[in-house]
Amino acid sequence: MQHVHTCLWFDGDALEFAERATSLIPNSKILTVSRYPGNAGANAEKVLTVHFSLDGTEYMGLNGGPHYPHTPAASIVVACETQEEVDRLWDALCDGGQKVECGWVTDRFGVSWQVVPRAFFPMITSDDRAAAQRAMDAMMTMQKLHLPTLEKAFKGE
Repeated sequence: MQHVHTCLWFDGDALEFAERATSLIPNSKILTVSRYPGNAGANAEKVLTVHFSLDGTEYMGLNGGPHYPHTPAASIVVACETQEEVDRLWDALCDGGQKVECGWVTDRFGVSWQVVPRAFFPMITSDDRAAAQRAMDAMMTMQKLHLPTLEKAFKGE
């Protein structure tokens, strides 16, 4: 297990989140699950933490209670190789979730995700700042990102 990883706070559904996320992202798995001790009252034997990896990046889900809801201030970014992968993941995350702008979606657990075609990153960091701006402007009009449209905007077509 790596030494640095992100902890996501949940109100009882950390394991369900981890199972869903690992089913959607290739090369992902549940690593360990810990439970509250048997003398923890109403929480006895319920899931306390779940360690999991999403394509090799480790996370910990903590069932800490209702005190801290998720916000878009922290999101999981998935760089997709193809438009088909963007479509598959976006559609799955929207199931019970909420479409947001610019490639963002909030899943049914309240966790924010950014589903982005990997090819978009070089566009917006291009030395051709006018092309980068056109790609950025096109992205700002979208919910789910559409790579062919972004590429056309970048090329000025």
